[in-house]
Amino acid sequence: MTIRESSAVVLRAHRTDLAQPPSSVLEVAPVRLPPLGANQVLVENVFQHLIAASGDLMFERSQIPVPTFRIGEPISGTAIGRVVESRAADLPIGTTVLHTAGWREHSVLDAAEAFPVPDGLFPGPEYLLNQGVSAYHGIVDIAAVDDGDIVLVSGAAGGVGSMAAQIARARGAATVIGIAGGAEKCRFLVEDLGLDAAIDYKSEDLDERLDRLAPNGITVFFDTVGGTQFEAALRHAAFGARFALCGTLAGQIGGGQGGHPRLDIMTAIVNEIQIRPFSTRHTPDQVRAWSTHYARWHAEGRITFPHTIVEGGLARAITAQDELLAGVHRGNLIVRLTGPRT
Repeated sequence: MTIRESSAVVLRAHRTDLAQPPSSVLEVAPVRLPPLGANQVLVENVFQHLIAASGDLMFERSQIPVPTFRIGEPISGTAIGRVVESRAADLPIGTTVLHTAGWREHSVLDAAEAFPVPDGLFPGPEYLLNQGVSAYHGIVDIAAVDDGDIVLVSGAAGGVGSMAAQIARARGAATVIGIAGGAEKCRFLVEDLGLDAAIDYKSEDLDERLDRLAPNGITVFFDTVGGTQFEAALRHAAFGARFALCGTLAGQIGGGQGGHPRLDIMTAIVNEIQIRPFSTRHTPDQVRAWSTHYARWHAEGRITFPHTIVEGGLARAITAQDELLAGVHRGNLIVRLTGPRT
C-alpha cells in the first residue's frame, strides 16, 4: 500500500483565553506523507486518545513541561493504529501499535516510536489508552497510599481520577471517596468502580458530606481540580494528610480560577499537611511500574478501564475535545477514527 496524502488536525491559531473552545483554533487539513525511510512504518490510526492537557498546549505558552503546539502544524497525542506499510523488520504490515504522533489519519514513524500492542492481554487495544501512569505515580509514589488510608479524589469520574480512585482501592485504602459533577457520574463511581461513596459537587454541600463520610478526616487527597474542592479538602484533612496535586481542571475551562485556591496556611501548619504537587513525565520506570500492576490488577478483576468511545473521524475528535473540557464524558475519552476491517 502506498499512501502519500492524508489528513491531520492542525492548529490554526493559539488559544488566548480559557473560555475559548479548542474547536475554534483547530481544523482538519490535508498533509503530504514522506516516503518511508529505512526502519520506518506507515500507520493507519484507529483510536485517538483525548486528554485535557492538549487544550493547554494550544496556548502560545503553557506551564506543562512539554513543547506547545505550533501554528500551521499538526498537533499530536497518543493513538493506536495498524501498520499498513513497513520498512522495519520487527513491525510487519498488520501490526497494531501504540504511539504519540496521533491526531492524524496516518502517521509516519521510526520503528522506535511505535510500540507493538500485546495480543489478548486486554479486551481491546484501546485499553492501553489510559492515564494510569499519572494516576499510579500520584497515588503510589507521591501520596504513598496504603492500608487504612481515607482517600478523597476530585475529578473522580475523569480519565486520571477514575484510575487513581481504583488504584487507591487496590492499594488497600480503608475508604475511597470520589467527587464528581452530576448524579449519573456519582452513581458510576459507586456502582461501577466500587468506590465507598461519591459527592456531587453540583448539588451537595462538600463540607456537610465530608463531615459524615470522613468524620476523623481524610488522610490523602488526590486533586485534579483545585479551586473550592481543594479548599474543602484542606478543611477536612487529618493530621499529616498528604495532598497529591495533579491538575487544576477548575481553572482550565470557562475562565475559572481553580488554579488559585485559597490556602488556609494556619490549618496547613497546625495539621502538618503535606502538599505534594507533581507532574508525570512518563519515565520508563513510571511506565513500567504502571503497566505491570495494570495488567495484573485487570486480570484479577480489581481494576476496570473506565472509558467512553465516540465514533467519527478527525472532525469528531475536535468537537470531542471541547466536550472533554466541558466534562460531558466520564472516564478516558477515545475517538474511533476508522471502522473495523472486513
